[in-house]
Amino acid sequence: MKLTDFFLAQLDREVSASRLALQRVPEGHNDWKPHPKSMPLGYLASLVATMPSWIVSMVKQDELDLKSPAAAAFKPLEWKKRDELLSALDRAASEAREALQNTTDEHLQTTWKLVVGGQVMSEGPRHVMIIDSVYSHLAHHRGQLTVYLRLNEASVPALYGPSADEGWAA
Repeated sequence: MKLTDFFLAQLDREVSASRLALQRVPEGHNDWKPHPKSMPLGYLASLVATMPSWIVSMVKQDELDLKSPAAAAFKPLEWKKRDELLSALDRAASEAREALQNTTDEHLQTTWKLVVGGQVMSEGPRHVMIIDSVYSHLAHHRGQLTVYLRLNEASVPALYGPSADEGWAA
């Protein structure tokens, strides 16, 4: 299987799971957080909605410096309505899909770097960076989001099997 085909199929699975979680995010609770060190619910939901678009940078650029003007594109979405999150997810998925469809497996084996103020924070083959920094990272934050949902009395979707709200335990 080609890497691009694998990544496109994975993108579809990740977007589908993210949509299920984002559809349940309570409106009007953007500043809520479970602990002072935790990120606010609104920021976390925005991150889950927009993270697939990070693939575009990993495909089209050789590096991203988080202190550069280009990093401004990664500013979290300010949202009020859940539909804004779902639209952002659709845009991010569309942009990622286009980038993946227009690249090659050979290009995905070349190096990409995450830089902060000129200092390399992470570097590796693009295909590894996409797996680690987008797909695995997205699953982590989506898991956080499901905890936030539970703590806000919202139902938790069955993402990788039944949840207490759906499936066997429902």
